[in-house]
Amino acid sequence: MASVLAIIMPDSCLPDTFCLASQEAGFTHIWLPPPSQSVSRQGYLPAQLYNLNSCYGNKEQLQSLTWALNYAGIKPVADIVINHRCADVQNAEGIWNSYRHTFTHPTQFSIYTGNAAQDDVHHHGRRIDWGSWAVCRDDWHFGGTGALKTGASYHPAPDLDYTNDELRAALKDWLLWLRHEIGFMGWRFDFVKGYAPKFVKEYVDASIVGDSLHVAEFWVDMRWYGNTMDYDQDAPRQVLCDWITNSGGGVAAFDFPTKGILQEAVRYTQYDRLRDRNGRASGLLGWWPQKACTFIDNHDTGSSQQHWPFPESHIGLGYAYILTHPGLPCVAWEHMWDPRHTFIVTQLMAMRRRQDIHAGSKLEILCADRRMYVAKVDNRVVIKLGPQHDMGTLLPVPSQGWRLCITGHDFAVWEKGLMELAPASAGPDGSTSDIVSFDHKPTNP
Repeated sequence: MASVLAIIMPDSCLPDTFCLASQEAGFTHIWLPPPSQSVSRQGYLPAQLYNLNSCYGNKEQLQSLTWALNYAGIKPVADIVINHRCADVQNAEGIWNSYRHTFTHPTQFSIYTGNAAQDDVHHHGRRIDWGSWAVCRDDWHFGGTGALKTGASYHPAPDLDYTNDELRAALKDWLLWLRHEIGFMGWRFDFVKGYAPKFVKEYVDASIVGDSLHVAEFWVDMRWYGNTMDYDQDAPRQVLCDWITNSGGGVAAFDFPTKGILQEAVRYTQYDRLRDRNGRASGLLGWWPQKACTFIDNHDTGSSQQHWPFPESHIGLGYAYILTHPGLPCVAWEHMWDPRHTFIVTQLMAMRRRQDIHAGSKLEILCADRRMYVAKVDNRVVIKLGPQHDMGTLLPVPSQGWRLCITGHDFAVWEKGLMELAPASAGPDGSTSDIVSFDHKPTNP
């Protein structure tokens, strides 16, 4: 699996041109923003789930995009925000914990209840005009009368009671509607630390049949000593592994440990962080690469929010790491089409496809010193990170079939299988690529 792309659709980008660009770049999945009407512009405070009028567009525009992506062989992944839901009706005490039911057309019925569909937008499936019973009772901000939460609290909005069978059934109906009527083929689950992992398995099993990509956002806490990140990050790795196991093993997780470790290595020239005491990669990538969705930044860590950004000077190095390594790499839309980074990302993605690097590829870490990291993947790709130039005997040489693929600030990538070499092309940041054609034939993972 080559990559996942996180995007926000520009208003001026038509589905056909966008899909063609994504297809040419080699993306296999596109992660789209939350689709529903929301109190927040970004979509992460959803209210009326079936109402797809948002700052990103409307239902018809979304359908046009997802259908175009599917036609291009790219699977659209929806950002599913169901830990919480903003109410639109206040109770007698002025607390927002009820959900309106305004649609009363007598000829349009719910196929499950037999009653007139009375949500904001007509739809087939169970109604979502819930009351305080749908809100967890330990969410005291919103006066819930449901059961206790099964995970962490999210204070800005009412936390939903996942122990309620009717509520979960209604959410599964909504996911089925997104799948069949809108055209989504996978889910990115937001804030999964808010509810028990068994519910994620239930939602996936009920809504998607067959092999598809699902990813969970569990922003795990790293281990720190004051302002210094601990070299040993086994604890957060274990938290993610336990969550994946308890969710049934069918959902990947964003690899926050790898992001944190890599950007600390870059920021303080501590590339020895990238190998654990057992010789494996230090993040979730080193323990369970098939379930590790690696990334440099997303809408929370970088972009306009900048909660935990990757060092801007080393964005190319970050992508060199995740696109040459096993795991499921995720490329940020803003990086992909930023002129400073487009050349590097597209060259690295092309190399990943040529060399058939996949989630389970074999990783050999040859060196992890403070100033240099060297690794070999599937005996076909070598990557060097860090400011040290002298690689000694680790330098890949042409006599053994190696050719330089791309270089950038503090990184270089070599690959095997070159048939010929053309004059180097250069990116706007001075990065170069010497690749023309290859004799390596991809094999199935």
